Amino acid sequence: MRKIAVVYSGNAPHKITFNTPKYKKYISELIYLPNLSEADLSSFDVLYVPSQLNEGMLLKNAEKIHQFAEDGGIVCAFGPQPWEWLPNQKWEDRETNFWWWLEKDADSGIRLTNSEHDLFKNYLTLADATWHQHGVFWPPAGCTTLIATTDGGSVLYIDKISTKGTWIITTLDPDYHFGSYFMPATERFLDGFFPWLVEGEI
Repeated sequence: MRKIAVVYSGNAPHKITFNTPKYKKYISELIYLPNLSEADLSSFDVLYVPSQLNEGMLLKNAEKIHQFAEDGGIVCAFGPQPWEWLPNQKWEDRETNFWWWLEKDADSGIRLTNSEHDLFKNYLTLADATWHQHGVFWPPAGCTTLIATTDGGSVLYIDKISTKGTWIITTLDPDYHFGSYFMPATERFLDGFFPWLVEGEI
């Protein structure tokens, strides 16, 4: 069983999400973002970096997070990332359509590209990862994209080539939406994602 540390901002959505009992049971420690630079990460297998973090504090700790990955750790990075801190990052902002599902013949514009991966074979469906998009990543060659837009932009990918560890990188922001009490799919996403992080094949 992997030990998960979550970077914790203290904002209301984070407080709700990461203290909800069914998710908290998977979390070994909440690390308050202002204390991250001094935190000892050596006992953890996974570092969960949620969306909606303070830009300055996140960038201040980017080197520490990279070192965690270089030491063989698993880093999960969530949400739109307009700041350059992820390995080999190529982020593209796109206009967000919050109401696409009300359109005639509604199409989210995303597709499952690797249905045999353990995350989607045993823990999640594409519907569980479908709400709205803020942009896409263009990962380096050799990464594994699990969800992509119809034009090939990556919504969720796994990078095992940029460091000695593993990066799970997604534009999705389930921690924010679950903790804000809207977007039902985000609860289903977290219901499957946390068990996979702890016990699944990554």
